[in-house]
Amino acid sequence: MSHTFNIYRHLISVNIRGQMQYRVSFLFDVLATALITALSFGSIALILQRFNNIAGWTVYELAFLFGMAETAFGTMDIIFSGFDPPYFGRRVRLGTFDQMLLRPVNLVVQVLGSQFILRRFGRIIQGSIILLISLTHLEIQWTAVKILMLPVVFISLVIFFGGLFIIGATLSFWTVESLEVVNIFTYGGTELMQYPMEIYPNLIRTFFTYILPAIFLLYYPTLYILDKPDPLGMPPFSPFLAPFVAVAVFIVAFAFWNYGLRFYQSTGS
Repeated sequence: MSHTFNIYRHLISVNIRGQMQYRVSFLFDVLATALITALSFGSIALILQRFNNIAGWTVYELAFLFGMAETAFGTMDIIFSGFDPPYFGRRVRLGTFDQMLLRPVNLVVQVLGSQFILRRFGRIIQGSIILLISLTHLEIQWTAVKILMLPVVFISLVIFFGGLFIIGATLSFWTVESLEVVNIFTYGGTELMQYPMEIYPNLIRTFFTYILPAIFLLYYPTLYILDKPDPLGMPPFSPFLAPFVAVAVFIVAFAFWNYGLRFYQSTGS
């Protein structure tokens, strides 16, 4: 176990040193990523200046959703960037994934260590700032359960989106072209979580409740933390399902990954 961890640490170290060779470029990449995140939330804030709220959610309540989603997705995007479907698809297409299969090193560790994009810290920093601003302006009646829910929801989101990346990467075994449809559930899923679920049509809510249960990852925990009523009438235990949903998605993702490996055929590149 320690040997595997040392290999992973070495791979990440190589990645970081490579990116830090051009520090000015790295700094601009981080700032650009942070600016994009800030502008994205800025557009929401401007809309709320005109309409005051969205489905009863104030700007700081939306900031909580936005900040948590962005911070968690940015963290996942660093850790699981080796499984990012477009990046992994290129590996399969170019034949470099075959090289990984030949090495006497854990395959998942190799994929995780193959890419570690530091510029994603811009998204994490900006998301964290927005989350902190929301927490300082919201009058939350804090309890031990609510305090514990914050890291649990964050980790659950990271695991959930990481599982989606693994599923998207596995699909590359059958179609090596870029799978834009996967982005609907990864990057698109992040955008969806930044707004209250009651604003979406029934078809979308049904899909993200019963097929891909993203509704339990952030929306319902937020209702509980902010003491907001449930407009959708789900069971009272719904706010506490985030870790169970995340782990279930991750288990399914790894089962699908192992299934894909059994049927993987090289592209011959």
